Order: sequence, then structure tokens, then C-alpha cells
Amino acid sequence: MNLHFEQLKSMVVFAQVVEQGNLTAAAKHIGLSRAVVSYHIKKLESQLGVKLLNRSTRSISLTEAGSEYYQSCRIISERAITANQQMENMKSEPEGLLKITCPVNVGLQMVVPALNHFRSLYPKIELDVMLTDEVVNILQEGIDLAIRGAPLPDSGLQASKLSTLTTCLCGSPDYFKKRGKPKEPSDLQEHDWVVYKLTSGAIKLSKGSQSYSIAVKGGISTNNAAARTAFIEGGHGLGRIPVYDAWPKIKNGTLESVLDEYQLEDIDIYGVFPPGTDSSKKLRLLLDYLKDYFIKIDRQKQSVLPSAKK
Repeated sequence: MNLHFEQLKSMVVFAQVVEQGNLTAAAKHIGLSRAVVSYHIKKLESQLGVKLLNRSTRSISLTEAGSEYYQSCRIISERAITANQQMENMKSEPEGLLKITCPVNVGLQMVVPALNHFRSLYPKIELDVMLTDEVVNILQEGIDLAIRGAPLPDSGLQASKLSTLTTCLCGSPDYFKKRGKPKEPSDLQEHDWVVYKLTSGAIKLSKGSQSYSIAVKGGISTNNAAARTAFIEGGHGLGRIPVYDAWPKIKNGTLESVLDEYQLEDIDIYGVFPPGTDSSKKLRLLLDYLKDYFIKIDRQKQSVLPSAKK
């Protein structure tokens, strides 16, 4: 069987349909209409004489033949991407679009300031930044880099650790006037908490060989980090906050940290990206820049804690 250029295009389209999960998402990702994507699949099945996909109104699934054929189509698609990236990397000045997504609070307080500096260094790199606390499907949305608090088990994605963020226990001055400051980990059980629903229901502390796990409960819970900090500032309870978030409030006097001599769990921040794209020069530049930027900022902001001044 002779292989024509149009069939190569259909093979790439087929690979995208499988990876995006449906024809509509694939059409959006590669910039074609759904009808054109459907045409390519039907033509490919006709040329091969086998059925590749089981299709319904809401979902698709691979046939046995489709599953086997996809592996070859995937390799062709990935090699084409790699070839383009190699040409991009030969340019003296990196350019092109980077689509980035990250949680709202860490985005506004850390990622956006970092991107301000990054764009000044590389003005030909365009940035499309999506701030959301939702876990975005980066393959379907065409995202180049997602900033996440864990390397979530998305199928086929790659992850690079960007930073380890330190945390501290905080409350407002008004709260401590009413309830007093905890002196020992055991005191924490008697306090109200602003519960952050995206973490476990316990605070873990350690000092030397001693470790403690304190169950947290309170009258306010939220899934938004900025709201959590605002409720703590409002005097509604204690909370574990990343130092990057706490330090300006501590400096301004709206928050106070407690039990600074104890070690809390850190937060690992990862950059998550589609497979094979880590060879992109502009993505590598951004990943390396974010790593260096986060290290510098975290060191600076840790210095405001009382424990750092002892």
C-alpha cells in the first residue's frame, strides 16, 4: 500500500482524537472543524479497511485494530512535534506562544510576578495565562505548562519539580487576643481553624525526633487559598499558610505566626506538561527560570518569620 501525504495528515488527526478523548476536543486542539476531523477518521478507516473507533453520541473507544494503529500514529505525531521544536531551538532568540495555567492565589502572588520578569527577558515569547483553581485537562485545552501542587496522575503527562514552599501557622492579632497563642502543639486542639478543603484534615508538626498530628476543625471551610487567608485575617481561626502568602500580612501586622520553632509539612510545586514538549527551548527556559525565581523568593520571605531572626 502506497502512503500519500493526505494519509499522514489523517494519521496525525487520528492520534489527536485518541489523546483528546473525542472529535470535538481534537478539532479544537488542532484547529480544524469537527466535520473535517470526522472526515479524516472515516477516510482512514476506508483506506485501511478496518474500523478504528467505536463511536457514540457522547464517547469514543478504540477497537483492537485502532489501539494497535494508534501506537504508530502517536510516534509519527510526536516526531513531527520534536522536529518543529528542534528548528525552534536553533533560533537565536526564542519566540512563540506558551499557554500556562495555575491556581489563582499562587498565580497572582508568585507566578504572575515571575512571568513579568520572564517576558522582559524574552519579549518574543507570547504568554497566555489561565488562572483557575480547577484542574485543567492540559491536553484538551492545548496547555504547554500547568503549575500544580502535586504531579497529578494524568495519563501520559510529564512533571518537573519547580520549588518546595515552606509553610507556617498563622492567626490574626484579634483572634489571639480572644483565644491566646498556642505554646505547644497540644494547645492547637483547643483552637478554631479555617479549614482548607484541598488538604488533609490534620496538621503535622515535628521538632527533632518528636512529631505531632493535630486534627483541625472550625466553622469555616473553603477550597480557595486566597479566601482561606482572608478568613484567617478576619479572626475566624488558625491556618497553615505558605510563607509566600503569609509574609506580607505578617509584615503589615494583620497576621502573626506561632510555633515557628516547629517544622511543618512543605508544599512541593510542580510544572506539568504534555509528553515530548520538554525539548522545547522556550518551555525549558521558562521551567528553569521559575525554579530559580521561586528559590530566591522563598528564601527572602522566610526571613520575616520570627524563627529566622533568632
